[in-house]
Amino acid sequence: MSEQDRETVGVIGLGSMGLGMAQTLAGKGFRTLGYDVSDARCDAAAAAGIERARTIEDVFADASFVVFSLPSAREVEAVVKAPGGLLERKGAKRVIIIDTSTSEPDVSRTLAAELATAGHGFIDAPVSGGPLGASSGNLTMMIGGSEEDVALARPVIEAMASKILHVGPIGAGNVAKLVNNMLVAAHMLTTSEGLRLAAAAGVDPDSALRVVNAATGRSALSEIHFPKWIMSERFDSGFSMGLMRKDVRLARELAERAGIDLPIAQAVSQEWESDSEHLADSDDFTRMGAISSAHTSSSKKVA
Repeated sequence: MSEQDRETVGVIGLGSMGLGMAQTLAGKGFRTLGYDVSDARCDAAAAAGIERARTIEDVFADASFVVFSLPSAREVEAVVKAPGGLLERKGAKRVIIIDTSTSEPDVSRTLAAELATAGHGFIDAPVSGGPLGASSGNLTMMIGGSEEDVALARPVIEAMASKILHVGPIGAGNVAKLVNNMLVAAHMLTTSEGLRLAAAAGVDPDSALRVVNAATGRSALSEIHFPKWIMSERFDSGFSMGLMRKDVRLARELAERAGIDLPIAQAVSQEWESDSEHLADSDDFTRMGAISSAHTSSSKKVA
């Protein structure tokens, strides 16, 4: 394929997830432009063979599809509404944003409507799979958006994700991701408590975990996170406490706006927030599986 024939994809936000996705896209034949507010992250992307865009405006001018990998809805909105951004590019070539950030459904819906009036598309496409999934093209992507935009963006999506779930219209992907992360937060606490119970009753936690993972109590947390990052005391999954606290808060706020009572989710949210005195937002979220045992008379970690 000649350089002129290569589809150009932009990636805005070159953190551990964004950089991995940019590398995957470049490795699968897309001309990939990368932008981040951090020069260090741009340098890392350049070292990995990603073309460096000088400005966000350059990304929107050159790319037909732009992948967002940003910390929150606030940054997503700021990039879309930035001076010289897509909302000011009416009549230009159509650009579709693929927002992989864990954002907010209402923000996604509002931005999609505003972009549509300017002739552009927006898909909320949060992901699961961590940095390894991003760098290997094996993410799970839960998508909200129109059938037309999802179909147009599918080649880019398929390059990044091995599991693609079109959940519904704009905002549906965000809702599904918040539900997923609410359950992840709960599984972290319940698995930790189960292993603490095993230890207190005289059973080796590693042995108990093998039973859980061979039986019906298993989850992705027990099968992957506990053996790989918690029992080993590595605590380096690449997902921070601050991001999980944000997602749990967003799930709680979503429930409040929907007018439903979720007492277990509320308790989980309170537990994650209450441990802020022990765990900083910058800590890896897998530390929660160990620190939760500090509320007992013994401060010994799960492992």
